[in-house]
Amino acid sequence: MPVILTFNDYLKPAQALGIELGMPCSVVSTHRFPDNELLLRLPGPVAAHTLLYRSLDDPDRKLIELIWAAEAARDAGARRLSLIVPYLCYMRQDKAFHPGEAVSQRILARLLGSYFDDLVTVDPHLHRVQSLAQVFPQTRTVTLSATAEIASYLARHTSDPVIVGPDEESRQWVEAIAGSYGFDFLVATKQRHGDREVAIQLPEFDCHGRNMVIVDDMVSTGHTVAQIARLLQSAGAGSIRLAVTHALFCQGAETLIRSAGVVDLWSADTLVHASNRFAMTGLLAAAVRDRLS
Repeated sequence: MPVILTFNDYLKPAQALGIELGMPCSVVSTHRFPDNELLLRLPGPVAAHTLLYRSLDDPDRKLIELIWAAEAARDAGARRLSLIVPYLCYMRQDKAFHPGEAVSQRILARLLGSYFDDLVTVDPHLHRVQSLAQVFPQTRTVTLSATAEIASYLARHTSDPVIVGPDEESRQWVEAIAGSYGFDFLVATKQRHGDREVAIQLPEFDCHGRNMVIVDDMVSTGHTVAQIARLLQSAGAGSIRLAVTHALFCQGAETLIRSAGVVDLWSADTLVHASNRFAMTGLLAAAVRDRLS
């Protein structure tokens, strides 16, 4: 029987997946020496097919731990390693914009592709690349989306919502969510001038009294969400909410977003956060059963 290995920071979702699949779930032990070097120990014997389950926020720390675990699992006899990574890091830099820049997406693909036979993720942050299979040509990839879960939740918890996308990159998620239930939607235009500086413009739309739901695949600093929320307030929106797949929420992001008039923050459990409302366990379990068997 395959086994699931996870880490303490992602134990609850991993246990839920294990229950759904009827697989044992164990925690990898990590210890940091005073100089911050890593000692990692697997919890026990591994299976021929071993699944490693962890999201890769805070990637520079977690990637090292993940690779150590993969090496240890191979040394212990695992013949097939599948990575279940609900949030996949380093996808935004898909080309060098200036001479000498490292293309992080390509580097990560080579790194993970050399250790894992399969990779399952949710709503990867792709720009100029059309599919994850192009990023990981030697790895069997499964790309899932939280849009169906988000749409279902909005249908149950909001009245006649208008789905709002902050930029053209969000259109794919906005149209999928809106199309599921016939919600109205709009997509803004955005120009980014830095990590925290963006200029946003709303299209012509009567927002007066409407329940607006800003939707995106990920939110980090919250500056884009805050700016579009202020524009929606100025346009007379009745309420403003946020529904996001990956709630990265860097320091101060939640405070900034709520101060801009957003009354509810809802996210998928790809990252463990108090805003989690959309469970990915069923989708991930189906992917493991149907595509990784």
